[in-house]
Amino acid sequence: MNEPKGKLVIIGGAVDMGTNLSAEEHIMQPHYIKFFERGILRRIINESAKGLGSQVEIVVTASQIPELVGQEYIRSFNQLSITNINILDIRSREDAQDPEVLERIRRADVVMFSGGDQLRLSSIFGGTEFLQILKNRYQKENFIIAGTSAGAAAASTNMIYRGSSNEALVKGEVQITAGLGFIDHMIIDTHFVQRGRIGRLFYAVASNPGMLGIGLGEDAGLLITEGNMMEAIGSGLTIVVDGRNIVETNIYDVELGAPVSIDGLKVHVMSIFDRYDISQQRLVIKKKAVIEEGEYLQLPDRDQ
Repeated sequence: MNEPKGKLVIIGGAVDMGTNLSAEEHIMQPHYIKFFERGILRRIINESAKGLGSQVEIVVTASQIPELVGQEYIRSFNQLSITNINILDIRSREDAQDPEVLERIRRADVVMFSGGDQLRLSSIFGGTEFLQILKNRYQKENFIIAGTSAGAAAASTNMIYRGSSNEALVKGEVQITAGLGFIDHMIIDTHFVQRGRIGRLFYAVASNPGMLGIGLGEDAGLLITEGNMMEAIGSGLTIVVDGRNIVETNIYDVELGAPVSIDGLKVHVMSIFDRYDISQQRLVIKKKAVIEEGEYLQLPDRDQ
């Protein structure tokens, strides 16, 4: 398959709306809904072909409080001088086939999936014309797909949809299903550093060593271009787990509920401006960046 002409942005999120707090708690405590990604949102617009004139569609399907989340996105993008922003609150597979909805994503320059429950995204959009249009545009056009939290976790062909952090390296505790499939050979976890999810990403990679594990912290994102070059954006950390050279694991021998051993995982830590070439398995670390008049200045690279 040819490298996609579009760009994919995956973001670790700030609050997992719809999984940690109930919808009622979110409504009673709206201060929990924060957009730590304002810098990332600006980068998304900068990368868009039409810049400030971009048409942005926010898909709030994953959220249990779509109206509140949608309004937060509108306010955040408005602060960046983006006024052509719309909310797609798709609640069912039937909604996803609405001709008006399909026409809106055909016209959009940026489509962004909000946080919430990634299983809602895969079960509502899987196999629909909606998803096929997005994939075709991502492959053939200068078009941006973005996702935060659940929207990021669902971006790959395979996604983690269940698994506790503290029991993650026990066989059977991490469960994986099909995602939306914008990118292959990758599995993505979010809120990664803050919720101590490294164990479940280790497990996911050990059980699928051909996939690259991506652990996105809060206010951390990756801009993926040409299908194989990842740039760290945002102020948070991203962990990359490479299992392609695993020496040995007992994951296929032990019984369900037993701890798992892994020998040979390779781990990288990325911060803002770092780049990782997926095809070359190579991380390029940026030296310290400085800020001048509100703009980051990138200093020379250092290979690792």
